Amino acid sequence: MIGARVIIKRGSKEEAEKPFWISFSDLMSALMVLFLVVMSVALLAVTKRVSEAELAKAQREKEIAELLQRVQEAAQEFDGVHIYERTINFGEKARFDFGSFSLKAGDQKLLRAFVPKILEVANDPLGKKWFKRIVVEGFTDQRGSYLYNLNLSLQRSQRVICTLLAAPTPGERPLTDDEKEKIRDLFLVGGYSFNSAKKTPEESRRIELRLEFLGIGEAPEMYQAMPRGNFGSCVI
Repeated sequence: MIGARVIIKRGSKEEAEKPFWISFSDLMSALMVLFLVVMSVALLAVTKRVSEAELAKAQREKEIAELLQRVQEAAQEFDGVHIYERTINFGEKARFDFGSFSLKAGDQKLLRAFVPKILEVANDPLGKKWFKRIVVEGFTDQRGSYLYNLNLSLQRSQRVICTLLAAPTPGERPLTDDEKEKIRDLFLVGGYSFNSAKKTPEESRRIELRLEFLGIGEAPEMYQAMPRGNFGSCVI
């Protein structure tokens, strides 16, 4: 066998390069799978946050609706008191004569009897969770100048607070010191001139109570500590 040739068969160029391309393809597939996993986790996290926010919003609306229902039930005990959305309207009660900011004696008694019912709702755990403030809004009819009516509407709002903190008449239940403190902390006076005028001048000369609630994550307003009592008296 001298002189015989040994022939070594070499693989083709395509066969030599095939292992490299298989490895690169596997790497790309792995990266794609990893990318999809990361995106899926990210989407789940975002979806979870959105779902939690929607659940929190729905829970807030449900609990506020419960509070409003309880205020509505309290209002049913008083003739003429109605709640529209988040505003308490007194109908023919709590109206004023032209150019006046004085409430009739019967209307004053109504306010002093009704407001403690609201305070009961605002002072329970659910009320403390969501109640922000109660805005006393005064309105006038469209007669007179803007600035005159603006001042008059503010005086009418102030008169409500004065009425609530005034000494009760014989036969009325006096407000407790805690109730008076709650009124001072919770009630806010506002004046609205002849905005939102009603069909008649008599209907326009009124006061309303607007209920405001905290937003999700909103903390109650912190007031500087004030001495208990010492409410003083109204001079208007």
